[in-house]
Formats: sequence, structure tokens, C-alpha cells
Amino acid sequence: MSRVSETSSLPTAYDFADIGRELDSRSDAIYLLSGNRAGQKRSAIFLDLESSGPRAIGGAYLTFEPLYSLSGLMVGALVGITGVGGGSLMTPLLVLLFGVHPATAVGTDLLYAAITKTAGTAVHGMHGRVNWKIVGSLATGSVPAALLMLWVMAGVDRKSIGVTSSITIALGWLLVMTAIMLVFRSQILQFARRAIGERMPPKPATIAVFTVILGIVLGVLVTLTSVGAGAMGVTILLVLYPRLDVREIVGSDIVHAVPLTLIGGMGYWLIGEIDWAMLLALLVGSIPGIIIGSLLAPRLHERTIRIVLAVTLAIVAWKLLAG
Repeated sequence: MSRVSETSSLPTAYDFADIGRELDSRSDAIYLLSGNRAGQKRSAIFLDLESSGPRAIGGAYLTFEPLYSLSGLMVGALVGITGVGGGSLMTPLLVLLFGVHPATAVGTDLLYAAITKTAGTAVHGMHGRVNWKIVGSLATGSVPAALLMLWVMAGVDRKSIGVTSSITIALGWLLVMTAIMLVFRSQILQFARRAIGERMPPKPATIAVFTVILGIVLGVLVTLTSVGAGAMGVTILLVLYPRLDVREIVGSDIVHAVPLTLIGGMGYWLIGEIDWAMLLALLVGSIPGIIIGSLLAPRLHERTIRIVLAVTLAIVAWKLLAG
């Protein structure tokens, strides 16, 4: 039988030299590691091997950081108040404030989003605020696109300057677009509906094709940056389906985001870009934060909050693009 060693003796931080020395001294041991920041490992699993091969995995050593939970609480509250997706808030926060590598931040945030949006899916489903035809059309495009992006990410050096810059730049510009849609959503919708109204309304089959195309775009953007399924997805769906209730649009967008972010998050896990300790800490803070934000929302002026949030996203985008 294989046995899992105790990890209480593990140091709180690893660098690559420490790992190499440890493996040299214990040829029968393997460290399974997840997440990193500037060469520092945030979580580890230590497994002893015998001739019969590995039979058990356990002894997870997780460094719990309260600041992650505090950040999750703040982001969760804003999501509860504004309904804006956590990706546009959480991923840049992890990159800029905590120095998490962009690929690890994106992967961890995708799993974080999949877990938190599952509760929203249940609520919208119970109230019948989901258009499953829209969800199916979006998923038809987004799931293959997400798998393609994961295949690309698995084949490149994610720590290289080129890949890191590509993720950061894409994230920055998507935050700019999110900020614009937060402030000018009504104007964008009015312009689009006037333009469509001046011509023959598109046929249902045409709208379905555009929905699949939107799914492809969201699949690429969300898998690359974890941003796009919230404000941008809802705005474009409102243009494509102007006669549907806004709550049905929002519910359909949230339901579609669950499999998309779950597939993306699991893919990043398979290529080693998930920080499990950070994910746990974020969830500890964000779940009560979403509840608090939802309770505060009726008492606050949503338009003002959206403008403040848009300005914040614009500043964060500038820092990402300037850096």
C-alpha cells in the first residue's frame, strides 16, 4: 500500500531549488503542486510511492490567506449589488494586487465563477427565468471554442513574456469594453434597436446563427481572460432578443456561464494553473459577500454604483495596458 506522508513539516513556501533538493533526497516521493506566484508554491500534495505504485493521494498542505477572503467578500458584494460578473473584478485584482501570474489568476477565477454561478443558476431555474434555446445556441459555439483555446494554452509556454502580455492586454481591453457597457448600455441598446428597426427584422434562424457566433466569441474571451460572459454577453443578447424580459436574458447568460467556466477551469487545472488554496479562500469570502450585496442592492442607487465600478474598471484596465 502506498502511504501519504504528513505535510506539517513542509515549509510555507517553496522555490524550485528547494523542490529539487527534496526530490533528490527522496527518490520515492512525488510532490503534486498547484498554483504559483513568482516561483512560490501556494499548495502541495506529498505522495509516497512504493513498488506497487500510487494508491492514495492526500495530506494537502494549503496556505490560507485572509486577504484573499477579504477580496472575495468585496467582489462578492459588488457582484450582488450590480450583477456584474466576478471575472472582470477578481482576475485583475489577483494580478495587480497579489501578483498572481495571469494564467493562474484566470484558471482559478474560472473555477471560482463556475461554483458561485451555480447558485444563481438554481435560483433563475426555479423562477423560470431561463431560455434554454438561447443557452443551447450559446453553448454550441462556446464549448468548442473553449476547448480549442485550452488546447492552445496547453501547447504554449504560459510563463513566457509573449503569452503573459497577450493575456494581460486582452484582459485590459475587455475591462475597457465592460466599463463602456456598464455606463452606456441603454444608449447602446437604443442605437442598435433603431438601426434594426429601420430594416426588416432578422429571421429567427439568423438570430440563432448570431447567437452561436456570440457563443464562439465568449468561449474564446472567457477562456483566455475569464471576462466577457457578464456585462458584454448580456448587452449583446439584449440586442439580439429585444422582446425578451431582461431577467430572462440575465438568467440565460448566467446558466450558460456555468458549463463554460467549468470547462475552462477544469482545463486550466489539467495544465497546472489552479491555486486551490487561493480558490478556497476566495469562496469563503465571496459567498457571504454575494448575499450581503443582494440584500443591500434595493437600498442603493444602482446607477451610481455602476458608474463608480466602471471608472474603477477603466483605471484597472489602464494599469494593465500601461504595464
